[in-house]
Order: sequence, then C-alpha cells, then structure tokens
Amino acid sequence: MNLRAALSGLVATLSAFALSIGVFADVRTDGTTSDPTEMSTAASLQSTRAAAGKTVKVVAVGDIACAPRRPRTQTRCRQADTAALTRRLGPDAVLALGDLQYEDGRFRAFRKSYDESWGRLKGRTHPVPGNHEYNTSGAAGYYRYFHRRQPGPPGYYTRTLGRWTVYALNSNCSEINCQREYRWLRRAIDANPSRCSLLAMHSPRFSSGQHGFNEGMRRFFAIADNHGVEMMLSGHDHHYERFARMNADGELRRRGMMQFVSGAGGKSHYSVTSRSRGSRFVDDDSFGVLRLSLAPRSFSWAFTTVGGTTHDRGSRRCS
Repeated sequence: MNLRAALSGLVATLSAFALSIGVFADVRTDGTTSDPTEMSTAASLQSTRAAAGKTVKVVAVGDIACAPRRPRTQTRCRQADTAALTRRLGPDAVLALGDLQYEDGRFRAFRKSYDESWGRLKGRTHPVPGNHEYNTSGAAGYYRYFHRRQPGPPGYYTRTLGRWTVYALNSNCSEINCQREYRWLRRAIDANPSRCSLLAMHSPRFSSGQHGFNEGMRRFFAIADNHGVEMMLSGHDHHYERFARMNADGELRRRGMMQFVSGAGGKSHYSVTSRSRGSRFVDDDSFGVLRLSLAPRSFSWAFTTVGGTTHDRGSRRCS
C-alpha cells in the first residue's frame, strides 16, 4: 500500500468515527457549512451534538458582569452569584445573551470580571454581543475573549443543541448590516429544517422594562415567526419576563412565537412599572437565570433565582 492510499484510509476512518460520536456541520455566517470532520468544531460543541434525540439542559441569561472592582451589593454586581447558580444547575449549554461585560466590553475587563465569575462556564457557552460590547470599537474585546466560542464578526451563527436549532443573532443593527443578517437568517432556517428552534439575541422585540418594545427587532421576529420558530430569548432589560405566543405586531396567536427577557444576570435591576400587552409573568427584583429543557418535540422553562427558588415554570410542545 502506498502512502497516499494509507492516508486516504486513515482520513476515512477518522471521518466515520467523527460522525459516530455526533460531529455535525455548522452553518456559518457566510452561508457555507463547516467540514463535519473538523475535530475543533466537535470539541467546541461538546456533548450537545452527541445528545441528539435526548433532552438538553440550557441556561440563558444576559446583562451579567459589572466593571472590574465594582462592589457587590444586594442590587448590583451579582455576577458571581448567578455564575454559582448556573454551575449548580449543571447545564449542557449556556446561551449568553449579550451585555456580558460592562461598561464597554474591553478585553481586560472581560478577563478581570466576567472571566473571574462565569469563566468556568466558557467552554459550554454560546454568546451573542450586546450594545455594551460595542462601546469598544467593533466589539473587539468580546470577539477576542470568545474567539473559540463563536465565528467572529459579524457575529451571527447557528448551533444545534440536541434536536433543536439555535439561531444566535447580532441585534446591533447600528454596528453591522442587518439587511444581510435578515437574508442570512432566512437561508439558515431553510437550510436547517427543524421542528424545534429558537432565536438567541440581546435586544428583545417586546418588553415591559426600561427599553420597552423595540421596533428595530420586528423584522427578526417576523422572519422567525413566519418560519415556525418557537421562541426568542433576549436580555437588554434587567429583569425576567415571559410573553405569550404572539406575532411580530404583538397580537396574540395560538401558533405565534413566545419571547423571554432574561436580563437578570447580575449587573442591576430595572423596575417594571406597567405590564405590556402579552406579558404573562415578570420578576424585576430577583437575580437569576432562565432554565430550558429542550426535548426532541417539546420544551420546558423555569426562572430560578440565586436564592434557589423558582418563580415561573411551564412547558409546551413545539408547534
């Protein structure tokens, strides 16, 4: 056997092995797919790929770490507490919903604050950038810190968690070309037919908090809703809130899309003074995380506080 034949046989063997342990291709931001034999991709996705057909445990939260050396109080800078809670919950994956490092997302601040609290969870984290990350030009600190956990600018990508497809989006349309992102999202959903899927992004379409309804997120919501995506996960407002199934105009629909605001990750609280249309549950004075159990045809949710209590829970089948 010559050397070329031997190498070909070895590659084939490794490819078969990779497929047998659950290595799958990713859709990148340019619409191409990665080589399913890339072992670096397999390592980054960990067991969430191998868990296809099983329930995957996820924690989703944003608005997390104060600037370095800011003191912890009862109402501010509780990132170490939400990180400790998440480690106790032991999720398969963390969806980090932006504004992860205040005030400006510098790399040094990520290292001195976010990493010292949430860093032990980095290997299972799938992040999206928030507006505070862009207080550093081009969100350079965010992309450098998470360089092995996302594909780089423009910052949107897909992940597969069990039987679920996650569309991780960049909602900073003043910083990137969101017209291209809309087109990418349509193509990505068409290329990944899945009964169960979700959006993860920083800015919500709907909120009863300080930032309120965001008309700039309407297009993302409409594209996803029209393609049967189950839910949108977001942060930005510093509270927890669950919305009923609605369309992009905020009208209740039996087959509409649910939305969660999960911005109680540690930075601070924003008060909710009045409830918006479609709001079904709100907690604006607890730090905590949104827990999701993603089964092949259904999902459940719970908001768990740093004190260990659960203030909201429920379950649904994928539509």
